[in-house]
Amino acid sequence: MLNNSVRAALIMILISGQAVAIEEAQYEVISKQNNIEVRHYVPHVLAETIVNDNIEEAGNAAFQPLFEYISGDNTAKIDITVTAPVSRQAASEKIAMTAPVSQQKANNGWAISFMMPAYYTLATLPKPNNPRVELRQVPERVVASIRYSGFWSKENYSKHKQELESWIQQSNHQINGEAIWARYNAPFTPWFLRRNEVLIPITDIRTQ
Repeated sequence: MLNNSVRAALIMILISGQAVAIEEAQYEVISKQNNIEVRHYVPHVLAETIVNDNIEEAGNAAFQPLFEYISGDNTAKIDITVTAPVSRQAASEKIAMTAPVSQQKANNGWAISFMMPAYYTLATLPKPNNPRVELRQVPERVVASIRYSGFWSKENYSKHKQELESWIQQSNHQINGEAIWARYNAPFTPWFLRRNEVLIPITDIRTQ
């Protein structure tokens, strides 16, 4: 669980982020049917940590190392060339908050991730100081998504995941990866205003 100071800091950054519009993962909508969309996502980088906990507690367990990473618990290698001698020093770098926060099954646990801002690449991102946090490149891909409001509960997630899987089976697509649980809002957001999504990577069987 997050301690009170970290939780408060996270809430504050989410408040300020919502006020100035947090950057979201970039995608193009290919098709739409009610609350289900097929999207094409561009490549992006994730900061990710694996936790062995139940689905509803995994997010809390992972937030602290991920939030600390984007808040400066990292090593940025900076070349200093304007004075002599030429030197290289380690410095902490703050990274902008993005949306969504994603959760995906990983063996016996859950992979929780923050999407990194689009202006970073795997090569330019500062390395995490915490070995629990890893950076991962995600290639471009097509996913099916279902959007819903409500509480962050296993029941709500499972219900909409099953609905999306049924839609995929009835369409000209097939599942091509683990389902992702995406959450876009701060914890204090009223349940009826929350934006939640289940995302499932897919392939178009007509192109195979």
